[in-house]
Amino acid sequence: MNLVQLLKRLKPTPIADLTLPRYLFGSFRRKSISFYNGLTDENTIVYWFQSKSFSIDLRLSDGNRTALHERQGWIGDTIWDSQTALLSWEIQQSYQNHIQWPEPAKLYPIGNSILEFAPSNAYVEDWRQQANKGLFFGLRLFQMQCLKTEQVFAVDGGLVITDQHIAYAQSRFPQIQQQINQYATLAEVNDLKSEIESYEVSITLNGSIICWSTKSNQIGQTILLDHFELLKDQTITQLKMIGDDKYLLYFKLDVYQPDFVFDHISACSDSGQQWLAQEQNHLLKHAKTII
Repeated sequence: MNLVQLLKRLKPTPIADLTLPRYLFGSFRRKSISFYNGLTDENTIVYWFQSKSFSIDLRLSDGNRTALHERQGWIGDTIWDSQTALLSWEIQQSYQNHIQWPEPAKLYPIGNSILEFAPSNAYVEDWRQQANKGLFFGLRLFQMQCLKTEQVFAVDGGLVITDQHIAYAQSRFPQIQQQINQYATLAEVNDLKSEIESYEVSITLNGSIICWSTKSNQIGQTILLDHFELLKDQTITQLKMIGDDKYLLYFKLDVYQPDFVFDHISACSDSGQQWLAQEQNHLLKHAKTII
């Protein structure tokens, strides 16, 4: 069945038991990152998709021309510490073979943006919500089976849909990751191009055509939303061709809300709202929504 047929067979998941603040859910474009040394980057392509319990992240310094060894993409469990109000991630595998963003995040929602501060003050990132209202759907990939050999093995990955935007992540096969792990950084790997690139993070914006990806051959392709099956234990499978072989991918449902409203307005005190209303002729004269 395709995704539309699958969703008809699913019940919406509870939304009252969220462990993350609601403003974190959605798809976010990084508008800028500013560093402690006074430098600011507004050009690197960075997107963050947040499901109920996991994140998908893609970072391309030169867009789809980014060199093989410089691409960044990962999927990880999202951990919220309510006492310290810090967000962190548990990442089992990523495109890179070392952790490039080790600090947790201190987050402040302002309107349709989230400001992310590193506790060390090394940087602050400005994220802009892309999703408005619509489907909020997350699947977490946990294993695959090669139908030719019947071998079953653990992998990491996931699918997140927020409104009209889609992110898909799929880790390397275990034997390939073992090869990559022999090196401290990807810059040291010279003869494993296809193996490096087999870690996929792909995203679509306003449709199903992949516009940004860690895999060069995925650009311009349609993201696969067919061949799903719902098993009795609520596990969801998807049949997919990888190379020359057919694989069965196994997912767990993370979130399904058919008509979710993503946050574009943050909390503000009554006095703050009154101040803005009073001074709006000056403050809002040139103001507009920027995503």
